[in-house]
Amino acid sequence: MPIKIPDLLPAVDVLGAENIFVMTETRAAHQDVRPLKVLILNLMPKKIETENQLIRLLSNSPLQVDIELLRIDQRESKNTPAQHLDSFYRTFEQIEDSNYDGMIVTGAPLGLVDFEDIVYWDKVQKVIRWSQDHVTSTMFLCWAVQAALKVLYELPKQTRTEKLSGVYSHQILTDHEPLIRGFDDQFLVPQSRNADFPVNFITNHTDLQLLASSEEAGAYLMASRCRRQVYVTGHPEYDAETLAQEYWRDRDAGLEPNVPLNYFPQNDPDNKPRNAWRSHANLLFANWLNYYVYQITPYELNKD
Repeated sequence: MPIKIPDLLPAVDVLGAENIFVMTETRAAHQDVRPLKVLILNLMPKKIETENQLIRLLSNSPLQVDIELLRIDQRESKNTPAQHLDSFYRTFEQIEDSNYDGMIVTGAPLGLVDFEDIVYWDKVQKVIRWSQDHVTSTMFLCWAVQAALKVLYELPKQTRTEKLSGVYSHQILTDHEPLIRGFDDQFLVPQSRNADFPVNFITNHTDLQLLASSEEAGAYLMASRCRRQVYVTGHPEYDAETLAQEYWRDRDAGLEPNVPLNYFPQNDPDNKPRNAWRSHANLLFANWLNYYVYQITPYELNKD
């Protein structure tokens, strides 16, 4: 089944050119099915790029998915046209009385900023707490994991002495969890963060199920026992060249970043990187939609 998105969203043309079946709202209105309602709180600066990445992964499912986009920072964006934000994004006040089958909260370039110094930190807390009663299952990505652990478990921010950047090998830690069904014992994931998620820190201070980790990168995939919260500390949604773009951006800004590990062929930034994590990423999102959202969510969302 296709993923349903607004008629004029850039992803319609981008993903259509990749032969990915997306359905516009106009066409979907003539189908008599109950699509899954998935809300995306997009905190990334390049919002259109992140939309395309997430919608691409959510489309790889037999389920019809109805996407809504949410923003909580009303300041002028340097990377996304105001017309795009006004046309396709909703405010929290517009959706707070609604219920959703699933929600994704993206990462944000805030790893070195104290929570209390983030302009929209109060709104982040409000959305995370709201999701506990209004969303069947929420997936937190990268920085959003740190935010959710703070809000839901009162865990202090853990920061690495050196930014983690590259493509790392991860291992599954159990054989019978639906979220990782079909995963290879070892798989690759892009990481790009200052946040630190030591395995012992997670296991000693939360009741989360640790499903996958990395010796170098720490805890990667965790889930609450009720399956209503999923924590993904990396960036499986990244395109092949996203880490390269971040590297050149930081280098041009004079930050002297390390070359992302295990990423550029021959460790040479002049070589074009390849995506070695696509299959894992698609399986993760498909499993989440099927086992953590579709199999659990009520048919009538607005019934108590």
